[in-house]
Amino acid sequence: MIGCLLQLHVAAQSAYATVYPGNWWAGMQYNKLQLLIKGGYDGFSSETVRINYPGITLTGVHKVQNGKYLLADISITAAAKPGIPAIEFISNGKAHAVQWPLKPRRKGNGTSYAKGVTSADFIYLLMPDRFSNGDTANDRVPGMRDQSLNRDSIFLRHGGDLQGVINHLDYLQQLGVTTVWMTPVIENDMPNRTEHGYAFTNHYSIEPRLGGADAYLRLSDSLHARGMKLIQDAVYNHVGLYHFLVQDPPAPDWLHQWPKYTQTSFKDQPVFDPHGAAADKKITTDGWFTPEMPDLNQQNPYVANFLIQHAIWSVEQFGVDGWRIDTYIYNDLPFMNRCNQALIKEYPRMTMFGEAWVGSTANQAYFAANTIQTPFKSNLQGVVDFQCNFNGINAALAGDATDGVFKLYNTLSNDFLYVNPMRNVVFLDNHDMSRFYSQVKENVARQKAGIGWLLTARGIPQMYYGTEILMKGISNPDGWVRLDFPGGFPGDARSAFTGAGLSDDEKAVQQYTRTLANYRKNSPALTNGQLMQYLPDNGLYVYFRYTSTQTIMCILNATDQTRSFAFADYAERTKGFTKVKDVLNNNLFNMQPTNDIPAQTILIYELQR
Repeated sequence: MIGCLLQLHVAAQSAYATVYPGNWWAGMQYNKLQLLIKGGYDGFSSETVRINYPGITLTGVHKVQNGKYLLADISITAAAKPGIPAIEFISNGKAHAVQWPLKPRRKGNGTSYAKGVTSADFIYLLMPDRFSNGDTANDRVPGMRDQSLNRDSIFLRHGGDLQGVINHLDYLQQLGVTTVWMTPVIENDMPNRTEHGYAFTNHYSIEPRLGGADAYLRLSDSLHARGMKLIQDAVYNHVGLYHFLVQDPPAPDWLHQWPKYTQTSFKDQPVFDPHGAAADKKITTDGWFTPEMPDLNQQNPYVANFLIQHAIWSVEQFGVDGWRIDTYIYNDLPFMNRCNQALIKEYPRMTMFGEAWVGSTANQAYFAANTIQTPFKSNLQGVVDFQCNFNGINAALAGDATDGVFKLYNTLSNDFLYVNPMRNVVFLDNHDMSRFYSQVKENVARQKAGIGWLLTARGIPQMYYGTEILMKGISNPDGWVRLDFPGGFPGDARSAFTGAGLSDDEKAVQQYTRTLANYRKNSPALTNGQLMQYLPDNGLYVYFRYTSTQTIMCILNATDQTRSFAFADYAERTKGFTKVKDVLNNNLFNMQPTNDIPAQTILIYELQR
């Protein structure tokens, strides 16, 4: 009735008002949405909202302090069919409408996408800006604040993009990689240091200098066509200073505000310390990450809804398979439980692992699903396993061999703290750390040993781009660990993709990685087997991965001297076997009473009867 009296203007989404999320899907379990709507003038919140579409009901409208915003609660029933509903905004006898597509759902939830990432996978972490430039036309995008493009500077943009990743999926797949994790691909319209991606400025826009949403969707489809997977890097804790919700926030409490700038303490203990002060916990969780990265107030229900809906939207829109969660320990943990559960409810095979850069195994386990009796219980499936790094393989190969190997053993002995330690992601290095090759003082043998451990350890292995070709760099400043992948850029004299210009050592380590990673794909013991480890013997560490059908024996000699070992000393797992196949060279030989292992080496044997 009222519509007959009004003059209706159907506008493009950005012409009169912008709705976040800009679309949804029919048939979703998450069918009660809260739309954040930003109008073009201060009095927009006084307008009346109307939706007239079968199966969609407007159940509530909320005003906030900033008159440019409204929040509209809608319910989408099972009767709602795909189409293009109009959201009308009525004021002074006129109605403006924004088209809000209701799309058909993706097919293949859990089989074609949202498949989850498991211990059977091998993750390759790369920075799109530094991996390969597949489309030079998007190197600079007019109107964006950062117009830098200089490969001679470690802190400026270099021009790598998503098309560059697509162009080299053959290389990754042949290397044995099953899953690609990239540093964030969401828009970062900041004035500088935009190469890393961790300061979002619009959740619903894919970074145009990486190729935008179309390129991201092409990458996802290309990976899935190969049977590979996509991990998205999620940042819930903070955004970039130039995010539109910071520059023009719906309300002051959208962010954690302080009388003066207050940075997080970067201490995790106040979050779980039974004797801790509330003031310390507040600084940990509510303090800003940096002055350029304001802290989101996830206890604000509007903020929480915005973030949860964006997570679900990303999976459905782009076919994401797994979720790596940045700076997990600084988030509001009850909010994170809600968000994790919402994803699992919609995508039962979806997996999530969080960055928990902390000081001990107990501290780390607190942030994951654990066996500890504490008032708060996390539902996060796994963590980025910094303890297996700092107090594990890095200690063993970059420090004192005897002490370091025992630290690795000891760290894994604490796996009883996790509900499922196989969901932890193990790694040698990443974009925030000194590269492993530099940590082991550019020792090729130790690099190989580290990769050997990585691909035989319990959990989900993750390799940082370039580790397979001995890329090096120290993390302070961090740019030196984020150098360009050779061969990914026009004019490169060397190419890791073709082998042109690589040294013999670089080629050897690359082939070592390729051989072991591809063997791992078809090894039930390495992908899903149990772990048994023996007490180290002065820098000699022996462990087994095994199932009822396969047994893999790994012998790590972290010392600088050749050592001897006897299969009989590990009879609990070696009894009944008479032959040994060297996984890396495919040699088969009879078990001998005593055997030598060279210094700084890992032997990987498949035991046979």
